[in-house]
Parts: sequence; C-alpha cells; structure tokens
Amino acid sequence: MSDTVEAVLDTLAETAPEIRGGLVGRREYQDGENPSGETQLAADVHADRLLEERLLAIDGIGSYASEERDEVIEDGSGLAVAVDPLDGSSNIKPNNSMGTIVGVYDAPLPASGHDLVAAIYTLYGPITTMMAAVDGETTEYVVEDGARHVATEGVELPDEPTVYGFGGRVPDWTPAFTDYAREIEGELKLRYGGAMIGDVNQVLTYGGVFAYPALESNPDGKLRLQFEANPMAAIVEAAGGASSDGERSLLDVEPDDLHDRVPVHLGNRALIDRLEDALADGE
Repeated sequence: MSDTVEAVLDTLAETAPEIRGGLVGRREYQDGENPSGETQLAADVHADRLLEERLLAIDGIGSYASEERDEVIEDGSGLAVAVDPLDGSSNIKPNNSMGTIVGVYDAPLPASGHDLVAAIYTLYGPITTMMAAVDGETTEYVVEDGARHVATEGVELPDEPTVYGFGGRVPDWTPAFTDYAREIEGELKLRYGGAMIGDVNQVLTYGGVFAYPALESNPDGKLRLQFEANPMAAIVEAAGGASSDGERSLLDVEPDDLHDRVPVHLGNRALIDRLEDALADGE
C-alpha cells in the first residue's frame, strides 16, 4: 500500500468524528443545489469542505472532485480523489445510517473504475466503521477517536446470501427488473435503509444483492459512476462479489462526464449473473 493511500485512510479516520459530530445542527436544507440538481443539506456542505481541505493537504493527492461540486479542483500532480461526502444525507432527518465514499484514482477525472488504486467508505452507524479495498483485498476497520483499527482482514461475501435492497419507486422499475425483484423477494429478506452505503454494508455482512436499477423515467438510474458506483463496485468485487450496470462490471464502464449516472447492481456473483440474464431476456 502506498504512503499516499495510507495517508488517505488515516485522514478519513481522523475526519470521521468531525463529520459525524457536525451532523448535529446541520439538518436544514441550503438554498443551492448540487450538480445533479439535488438540494443540499448544511451537513453535505460541511462534510465536503472538511474533506476538500484535509484530502488536498495530503502529499501525493493532486485533485479533488465531489458530487457537491461542478468541477474538479486541481492542486498539483498526484492521485485524484472522487468523494461523496455524505451518502444518504436525507437520512439525517429520521436519524438513519449514512456515510462517506471515496475513490482514489491514478488518472485524471473522470476515470474508469480500473484506474482505482483504493476504494473506501466510512459508515456512520451505531458505531463508525471503514471498509477499504486496496491491492485486491477488502479490509474492515473500526474507527474510534479518529484512529482506525483492523476488525476483519480479507472480507468476503458469505456464500449463502440472505438479504436484498432495491432502490427507486417500484412503479418506475422496468418490467424485466420487476420480474427479477419478484423472484429475489421470495428468496431473501428485505433490508433497505435509503442510504446506499448502509445497504451495501448489509450485503457485505450477510450476502445478497443491492440494486438501484435503470428506471422507466431515467434509464441511467440515480447513482453516480465516479463518486458512488465505482468505489462500491471495487469494494464488493475485492470481497469476492460482483457488480454490474445490467450488462457488464461497473469497473468496465467508461465515463463521459464527471457526474455521469449509471444503474448499479452489487452482490453475490450468482445473483448478479441472474440479474444480467433477466435483463437480457427482457430486452
């Protein structure tokens, strides 16, 4: 693991208590919108500013991009970080889980998932944990007092999946995905909390499948390739699972724009293979 990646992991652990502590009193919406047209919470802006400052201060990080900003911030040469500062921030109001997602790319943004040298998420649940995929292995850490401690090395999805979570309004699902969902809900337990980061963490823990699929109203779905899909796909694939945009690994999707959206399906390989077959048969 490079010194720069180590520094990113340490910085995210050090910053996590401040992001988490900053949620209190920042539940109100701001006047502005992010580049995806979503109204920003004060907590989104606070987390974004903290991470920009901390990550760009790392020797070896040359650029910072966030789903809360229109463009990449360039600050010299080095690795690029793409950040979802507060995934699931709408969960602040009901006091549900949320977190931070970071992709570290060895290429100018927007970049392919194959350019990732590290993918990390920090989950603000009942306890704060961090999941990181580096050098083809996924490691879980517990974050306490701004320091990370290894909880599980070589994280792998269980062979026997038990949970699923699918996003989007059911009437807006495509017929092919609806048929797949009807099969899955007869086999697995529903676990969906409205924050991708928490839902995928359940899949990593118990095995299963997460999806925010293509919608009738939006064939590209909701989630962003650079900030959410690529990093989470890298983590799941390093843990022995699979990812798909419906046809191929998310890591194979070539970006056109920094804020590209993409259908996202993550989980046990057999479930993702079934999904791709179902979507292909539905065409």
